[in-house]
Amino acid sequence: QLQASGGGLVQAGDSLRLSCAASGRTSRYVMGWFRQGPGKEREFVAAIRWDGITTNLTDSVKGRFTIFRDNAKNTVSLQMNNLKPEDTAVYHCAAARDYGLVRNPGRYNYWGQGTLVTVSS
Repeated sequence: QLQASGGGLVQAGDSLRLSCAASGRTSRYVMGWFRQGPGKEREFVAAIRWDGITTNLTDSVKGRFTIFRDNAKNTVSLQMNNLKPEDTAVYHCAAARDYGLVRNPGRYNYWGQGTLVTVSS
């Protein structure tokens, strides 16, 4: 079970950190973040391999968002800086067993409920 938290209402340019806590061990899983904005399809945001080093981020968040994990605590976090109104979405964390095609939501085996991020202009 995955539990995401940390969302909220912020202004453009602000920062937020989302966290995802797992009820079980996540050290062998790829962890990812997806988001779904109003009227939009779910889109990939970021993923991190079990080594905590290899990451994959969508172009629109590169340089602003960072994904990191703590395998000892079974958590994965998404640090979001310089937020923009277009980042407004419900953010979901997910876990996958392998790193292939990490941008494809169909590759993820477990999903948490979302946390809402609203960025005002």
